[in-house]
Amino acid sequence: MAKARHVKFWDRIAERYAARQLKDPAAYEAMLAAAAARLRPTDRVLEIGCGTGSTAIRLAPHVAEWIATDFSPEMLRIARAKPAPDNLRFVLTDAHSAFDGGPFDAIAAFQVLHLVDDLPGTLAHIHAHLKPGGLLIAKTWCFADMGLALRGLFVVLRSIGLFPPVNALTKIALRQSILDAGFRIEDERIFGANPHGPYIVARKPGPLN
Repeated sequence: MAKARHVKFWDRIAERYAARQLKDPAAYEAMLAAAAARLRPTDRVLEIGCGTGSTAIRLAPHVAEWIATDFSPEMLRIARAKPAPDNLRFVLTDAHSAFDGGPFDAIAAFQVLHLVDDLPGTLAHIHAHLKPGGLLIAKTWCFADMGLALRGLFVVLRSIGLFPPVNALTKIALRQSILDAGFRIEDERIFGANPHGPYIVARKPGPLN
């Protein structure tokens, strides 16, 4: 039932989500450049929670295969209507089946880890479906680090159906969860002026790293 409510929420806002303007285009471009620099032309990449596909479309040309997944049919309908490279596939799937076809060289999770019901379980799945030496590339909102007034606004918006349920993560807790899952954090930075959305690159240890 909870999953059905989540799907209904994202289906309902998909058109509005797709139409929104980037608040900081320069920060988004810098994040894309940083992620692309971590990818290799031979990589197979899985993206979980791809939304309307904009980031997948931009990053797919840097790899051999990009599989972009989401559980919202409306989000993927919009994504599939966009011009996209031939090596990009959009797949409708839930969180448990998203990892089919692994292991992967990299798994991307942009603006999604704060939305999952079970963060340790999700990170464990990501770790298990990466090749040794594989990368988790993530950007995550850490709402618990925000000011009280802003957090209160999100609670109000959620109560009227304009904001999704989120985990109240801090950057410290997010980092620790990633480490506890068996990753080694290689990069952490902030793009733009908002300090509450850290970009983190974490590697699954392997014999060559």
